[in-house]
Amino acid sequence: MLPRSLLQPGLLSLLVLLQACAQTPTEPQPPQSTVAVSDTAAVEEVPEIILNLPDGSTCACEEEAKADYTFLEKGFVSMARGDHEEAMEYFRRYRRLESSAAAAWEAAIAIAFVKSLGDSPYHDAEEARKSYRELVKEDWRSMQLHEQTLLMRQSLENFRDMDRKIDSLKETNRSLRDDLKKREEAIQRLRELTLGQPAAAQ
Repeated sequence: MLPRSLLQPGLLSLLVLLQACAQTPTEPQPPQSTVAVSDTAAVEEVPEIILNLPDGSTCACEEEAKADYTFLEKGFVSMARGDHEEAMEYFRRYRRLESSAAAAWEAAIAIAFVKSLGDSPYHDAEEARKSYRELVKEDWRSMQLHEQTLLMRQSLENFRDMDRKIDSLKETNRSLRDDLKKREEAIQRLRELTLGQPAAAQ
């Protein structure tokens, strides 16, 4: 057993050494790399899958349906061949199957045109004029119309202008006949007064 004089200094040195070790700060641990954390989060984050499915909402705009001109154009062909009955049937069928204001107007113009033709079994000039007068009151300029029906409308307009001119000429002719009759009566009375006897019958 060591003497007390040697044991106390050694024990004291040991205590000092232990105290120094206890007070020595521990080395700080390196901070976690933010890059590594973000990379991990990016790997763990699952991308959202967007399916291209209808969301149930309805579109406010409606696509304009295109007219089927099959029967209308068949009617044009039949009319060009002189088969007015078949043409009339096609025009009526087109009006019946195409439920739109433009189709109804086109069919009505075509039917009025057939009625305006002198060699048509449906010829009725007065009815054609009446139908056309009603049709031109509609807002046909805002419609998408077949070019052939526009040509028919122009033809009917020309027919109406000619009818007006004919009516005007008839009225002028009637006035001239009335004036001529009055003049002949005046000349006859003048003869009677001048000769003192009735003029010979003409």
